Amino acid sequence: MKKNVFAVCDLEVDYALNFMEYLNQKRNIPFEIQAFTTVDSLTAYGEKVHIELLLISGKAMCQRVRELDIGKIIILSEGVHPPELDQYPSVYKYQSSANVIREVMACYGEEKAVEPTVYPVLKKCTQVLGVYSPLGRCLKTSFALTLGQVLAREKAVLYLNLEEYSGFGRLMGKEYDHNLSDLLYYVRQGSQNLIHRMNGMIQTVNNLDYIPPVQTPADICGTAWEDWEQLIREIVRDSSYEILILDIGSGIDGTFQMLDLCSQIYMPVLADSISVCKLEEFENLLKVWDFSQVLSKIIKVKPPFHMGNSSMETYTEGLLWSELGDYVRKIVKKNENER
Repeated sequence: MKKNVFAVCDLEVDYALNFMEYLNQKRNIPFEIQAFTTVDSLTAYGEKVHIELLLISGKAMCQRVRELDIGKIIILSEGVHPPELDQYPSVYKYQSSANVIREVMACYGEEKAVEPTVYPVLKKCTQVLGVYSPLGRCLKTSFALTLGQVLAREKAVLYLNLEEYSGFGRLMGKEYDHNLSDLLYYVRQGSQNLIHRMNGMIQTVNNLDYIPPVQTPADICGTAWEDWEQLIREIVRDSSYEILILDIGSGIDGTFQMLDLCSQIYMPVLADSISVCKLEEFENLLKVWDFSQVLSKIIKVKPPFHMGNSSMETYTEGLLWSELGDYVRKIVKKNENER
């Protein structure tokens, strides 16, 4: 079964080709990408093939395009366009490609539902990796972000931070329009187009995709396990990601159940006496609550503490080439060799 077609048509050749190159580098886009620089080439293609999503410049939009079999049309706007195009949603052309595609996916997600029969045929099996520790101050999130960036150099990876306080806004130097709280709202509402809505929230650092974390701790501890499970299962089933990394905090309802969903769990540990006692207590509790199978999935790691020279805003990208980055690459290579 073929992927749905996402076509881009812009009369500026350089823009269309550069945008297509960006899209082809994004491994999580659940479409076959086609780029056109003339209306003639677009219509010739569209007369033979159904185009599910079309991003087209206002200058190229015409009656011939309207007559094609197209699922959804979005105008690539230069700021002002003719009134007859007001019936179509639009995104501003002269912004980053990442912002353009995020807005396009958000527009598409408002109406379109995922076809459950499509994605399982097209996608590779999504591996769920957990990063969790019952200890504090053990570089858990730094390890998770480094792991994500290392793996994202070759695979499509999505990182989810599930902590009550993530610090991401300050860490990334950004303000986000949408975050995990919005995605959880759609889960609770039973949204039929959850993955397309999620694609409209995606942010990227060093080729690692992530959903901005919640801003309110209550959105973590107040979310029922059934909703977490639904979210994870839909990402695994319907998204185009090959790896999902869960950075699991201690406020999750159903922590043990979430760990059980993971194929592997990286657990940063410390060697001091108190930490050792806490780990023993955690492991004993897994056995008492009949989650002994989780123990076999745990890979204990001891991330090296490092003093980064980068600023707060560049800290995440700097992790990849730090001592921690070298440590994570060795672990990943070791795991690959053992398979």
